[in-house]
Amino acid sequence: MPEMTFTVKWPDGRVEDCYSPSLVMHDHLTPQTSYTIHDFLIRSTVALKIASDRVKAKYGFACTSSAATQEQIERSAQPFDDEDLVEVLAMEPPLPKESA
Repeated sequence: MPEMTFTVKWPDGRVEDCYSPSLVMHDHLTPQTSYTIHDFLIRSTVALKIASDRVKAKYGFACTSSAATQEQIERSAQPFDDEDLVEVLAMEPPLPKESA
């Protein structure tokens, strides 16, 4: 199962790398896009839950790294207001380019 990191820039300028055990993050976040804290928390929670469920389906146990990433994101978001913006700077690996 491919894993990935996504890099976010918090409203205070701090940059943080986050881990996902699945490329599903690409279905919920877009690089070089800003989201309100509230929207980002919803999107990341949903995506990391799906990622953990995929690990459980494949290996028989939930992904503790996915849960740890969600906790990390919630801690990092805590000082900010729901309407403050967080920017997704990059997602690695990127999605493959679609054929024209």
